[in-house]
Amino acid sequence: MLPTIADVLALDSVRRGNPRVVAGADRLGTPVRWVHVGEVTDIAHLLRGGELVLTTGIALPDDPGKLAEYIAELSAVGVSGLIVEMGRKFIGELPHSVVRSAEEHGLPLITLARETPFVQITESVHARIIDIQLEELRASEHLHEVFTELSVEGASPAEVLSQVARLSGRPVLLENLAHQVLACETAGRDTGNLLASWETRSRAVAPDLRTAYDATSGWLVTMVGARGQDWGRLILLCDAEPGPRDIVLAERAATTLALGRLLERHQESLERQAHGTIITGILTHAYADPEEAAARARAVGVPLTGRKLISVVLRLAEASESLLDGQEQLAKLGELAEAAAAACREARLPALIGALDQNRVGVLLPLPPRTFAEPTLTALADHLRKTFTAPFVLAAGSVVESIRDVRRSFLEAEQVADVAVRQPDGRAFYRLPDLRLRGLLHLLRDDARLQTFAERELGPLLAHDAQRGGDLTRILRIYLDAGRNKAVSAQKAHLSRPAFYDRLRRLERILDTDLDDVESCLSLHVALLALESFRRDNPR
Repeated sequence: MLPTIADVLALDSVRRGNPRVVAGADRLGTPVRWVHVGEVTDIAHLLRGGELVLTTGIALPDDPGKLAEYIAELSAVGVSGLIVEMGRKFIGELPHSVVRSAEEHGLPLITLARETPFVQITESVHARIIDIQLEELRASEHLHEVFTELSVEGASPAEVLSQVARLSGRPVLLENLAHQVLACETAGRDTGNLLASWETRSRAVAPDLRTAYDATSGWLVTMVGARGQDWGRLILLCDAEPGPRDIVLAERAATTLALGRLLERHQESLERQAHGTIITGILTHAYADPEEAAARARAVGVPLTGRKLISVVLRLAEASESLLDGQEQLAKLGELAEAAAAACREARLPALIGALDQNRVGVLLPLPPRTFAEPTLTALADHLRKTFTAPFVLAAGSVVESIRDVRRSFLEAEQVADVAVRQPDGRAFYRLPDLRLRGLLHLLRDDARLQTFAERELGPLLAHDAQRGGDLTRILRIYLDAGRNKAVSAQKAHLSRPAFYDRLRRLERILDTDLDDVESCLSLHVALLALESFRRDNPR
């Protein structure tokens, strides 16, 4: 920022001259680009604008009309102001024609009552200008380093906006072209007030330039995009007209965001990231007030207040997960999230949709009034299976009344998904009552009593297989899954009946039990299901 006329008047070298503002007192905020000493009447053609002119007036004409013309010419070229030292040409006060012309043209006019070395004024002001330019240069270099590092690290939009808010001390938001907030950094402001009626307010601000300040709203707006394809706007909320540093900051941030979008390949879309951030914030209690979560959700077009809420977890089928490496699974999970978003749009269901981790996609559905969960979940599953061909599991938690209870609903949906994904039976969706015994064992998998029970029932058999590299545990599972039908079990185990019967006898000796006893087999089957739950949660 350049020094202003007011800054110049505050310098010791000027104050010693006892300055007095005689015209343009309301224009003392005019910036001074340079200081120029001139004692000729036709000096205007030598100037470029922004100069503060110093003169003793010794060569100025006596004619009032020509003096007024002199002031008009200075104003026309855009000088910042005029300082006249009294005592050589003018004694006591300036001619009325000079003061009147300065007022008419809005030109700050200052007199110095005492003789003042102009060289001291020019040195002081120019030193100040150079210091400011160096400071701006250092600030620009710092911005370059910060945003270059963010670009190299592939920073998320939230991280970029966090830096903008830190450097500016102002709230900053990123929205898409539909005026939905993709990321927001409030800089300590109230989130609800900041995002209230966001879409309506945002649509009212439509500057013509790529970067522009809208004085009515107090928004500094810059477009975000690359290769001629804009996809969003970065908005910096300002209390006053932004300076050059703010403009550079906004534009550098927009460039970083655009570059990050270009570099995205197998990652979530910005919309999915924004939704995922809100869901994660709700689940981790990152928002001090549920109303903040509701305000952020409203800003992306998803109303949560006044609605019943149901949490949904999507997982790729276990067979699909096992065939994919880490990057491929992330890419496939991203496709599943986008397909879920498309399905919600097709079913006219506003929803928050984002990845919960590397295995699961979370969906938070606000149910419309007089709408039941089951038809809604069925419609969502049907629409999703039309567009996403890979097998997946859709699990739902309980319907809750408020944002405070969403975490419980999501935990339930996650548990249901973890169980259903192991042996899906083709249902459109799964809920806790659908899982029966397998679901109960999954919920109790961390209970030491269940772990002790499984170890007591199967410990000798597991030790035998571990020591001898045997497969008797698998044989027992096949036998129990087949309803203790020995002929069917032998066929599924790819063994002859005598060989299979021999393995059953060995199992009875190791376990010291009768495999024709229904209750004994029931205990063993429960223990095997529990063991499967333990091992799936901790493969080691």
